[in-house]
Amino acid sequence: MRKRVLFIANHRLDRSPGQRFRFEQYLDFLKANGYDWELSNIISEKDDKILYQKGKYFQKALIAFKSWWKRWKDAKRADDFDLIFVFREALLTGSSYFEKRFGQSKAKVIFDFDDAIWLPNVSAGNKALQILKKPSKTESIIGFADMVFAGNPYLAKFAKHYCRNVKVIPTTIDTAYHIRKSQNPSDRICIGWTGTQTTLKYLDPLKPIFIELQKKYGRKIYFKIICDQPWSLEGIDLVNEKWNKTKEIDQLNTIDIGVMPLTEDAWSLGKCGFKGLQYMAMESAAILSPVGVNKEIIEHEKNGFLAETSEDWMRTLSLLIENEDLRNQIGKEARKTIEQRYSVKAYQLNYLNYFNELTEQKIDK
Repeated sequence: MRKRVLFIANHRLDRSPGQRFRFEQYLDFLKANGYDWELSNIISEKDDKILYQKGKYFQKALIAFKSWWKRWKDAKRADDFDLIFVFREALLTGSSYFEKRFGQSKAKVIFDFDDAIWLPNVSAGNKALQILKKPSKTESIIGFADMVFAGNPYLAKFAKHYCRNVKVIPTTIDTAYHIRKSQNPSDRICIGWTGTQTTLKYLDPLKPIFIELQKKYGRKIYFKIICDQPWSLEGIDLVNEKWNKTKEIDQLNTIDIGVMPLTEDAWSLGKCGFKGLQYMAMESAAILSPVGVNKEIIEHEKNGFLAETSEDWMRTLSLLIENEDLRNQIGKEARKTIEQRYSVKAYQLNYLNYFNELTEQKIDK
């Protein structure tokens, strides 16, 4: 008999990188193996344009009301599903009421998270609404779940305080989709970064290094930022590209050296290395800060590089700029790592088996 799954998430399909790489890329495989799914998202494309702007409080209040009403309807029909999958939270505010309702239903509940969301972290456009957030609700949400998918061991360790049944599911890459089409057709070397406006701040420590590199190598290099918001830095040859789902492989394809700087703090320890995984899948030479899971992903000087100090960053970037063979060698090893350890293909059977485990037996919370 086919099983029914309700996915609870903030965004529509193909909108959120977190959703795409945590569960959306497994949906076809689940459907092919006996699971009919439905996505219930609370932020429409129209709402999306309002939510992350400063102000707009009346419109945001309407979004909050619509979200609450949709989740109320989800809770009323929860018993119609065999499994309810909650990605991060049911509502953007501090309430865990609906996760509790889902936990009390006949459906089994999976909670999936890929950041240290029990810590305060509010977008710049919603600082004034921070009082409505309650990061500590994550503890309660985990306690309502029958199973937890944690993006790395650090997150899993936290989750195990509140749920006995925790699985580490790394963020994975669809290697049938992330394929380098060719080497960068330009004779210039592209140093690239991809992310969202909330993570642009991590580039700040690299600003003087980028400026120094541009002075040192001139037209031999340029920088590319793929983001939903432009980045600016005087003194470098910079290309800003707005992230585009239909063009994202072409956007990534021109990156020769991908960078993922992070600060050493509790929030960064919860990150799952997504930027680095993308660079590696695309056979770009990746340089990551040695923070959290990055140290597990990267075998230094084999499939990528770890750079901690400004001197490390300057030395490693210079080395890769000057050595095309090394860039290519590192890129090929990086791709092998993704295929073997961080690909959808490598994890899809585990993913399915965890669903089966939960829907075929009762697991105490």
